[in-house]
Amino acid sequence: MARVALGRVGTAQPTAAHLAFQAAHAQARDAVWAQAVLSGDVMVHSQARDRREYLLRPDLGRLLAPGTALPACPGALVVVVADGLCAAGVAAQAPALIAALRPLTPLPIGPVVVASQARVALGDAVGAAMGARAVAVLIGERPGLSAQDSMGIYLTWAPVVGRTDAERNCISNIRPGGLSAEAAAAKLAWLLRAAMGLCATGVGLKDDMPAASLAMPAAPAGPAELLP
Repeated sequence: MARVALGRVGTAQPTAAHLAFQAAHAQARDAVWAQAVLSGDVMVHSQARDRREYLLRPDLGRLLAPGTALPACPGALVVVVADGLCAAGVAAQAPALIAALRPLTPLPIGPVVVASQARVALGDAVGAAMGARAVAVLIGERPGLSAQDSMGIYLTWAPVVGRTDAERNCISNIRPGGLSAEAAAAKLAWLLRAAMGLCATGVGLKDDMPAASLAMPAAPAGPAELLP
């Protein structure tokens, strides 16, 4: 994240720009720590006992808590709604995306699993335990200085514990002013159909979906900023 063309006062930033940066930074920190109520059919928890341990021990956020019981759902697409680094973001965006996805997906959608203190790779353990053909992890993205409500999707074919990020496809920046839930659902369905043909996701699955198929709303006016 970079903020440019903010002006200067001597060798320093203008007071208004400095205060705006501090406010945005505080909002981003609050978003990481905030909890949100996520709804689904099945509730699971990672091995991270609380938010502090989740942030300090990313490895525990990738592992299911001992004794977790999950229903069998062979051959389905399992959707995991995970708090990630911005629970409010996924709480705001996930319901509309799942509703838009249901009539589009080429695979039946199994029970929606809500995962607390979760990292992306937790979806591998969930999908493997349920016998899923594919797993889509809807997860709150790390807040930036202009967005504290963004969600990402990570699609993995044939999930098993130990999959790497190179074996996933990612759709990011799902939020107002970014990629709409409807456009993200269309892209996820397209990737899933392609994955079914290749029996793979990740670096082997090139996203050739026509850009004209995505409805990107205009971003609201704001400070002069560049996303990384």
